[in-house]
Amino acid sequence: MSGPEYRLVSVNTAPERAKRLIGRVIEDVKDQYTIVHVANAERIEDVKSTVEREKPNVLFTASMWTPEQAKEIVDIAKGVVPDLKTFSIPQGLQVEKGPDAVVEYIKENLPGLLDS
Repeated sequence: MSGPEYRLVSVNTAPERAKRLIGRVIEDVKDQYTIVHVANAERIEDVKSTVEREKPNVLFTASMWTPEQAKEIVDIAKGVVPDLKTFSIPQGLQVEKGPDAVVEYIKENLPGLLDS
């Protein structure tokens, strides 16, 4: 375990699923990154207060959001924490390809996000 600790907030209407999927990612990358899933916001309206409360340095938007909604979520979050690293899972990925595809997609993109 090395490097900084990343505080992650997810934005997902299914908090249990978010917790499960992100838990799998955290477990799989724990030799490279220390990631703590500090909170999940279930609604766009909850993003600002969640980010203000948790002060994350990483935010994921889930695949149920449209690109427009994901952009709105990111804009709200960056309004609170300007240098926040954000990652939007493509709309429909979970529905079309299942949770394993989401976990793999996050893991493929995580180094580029966190090491930037």
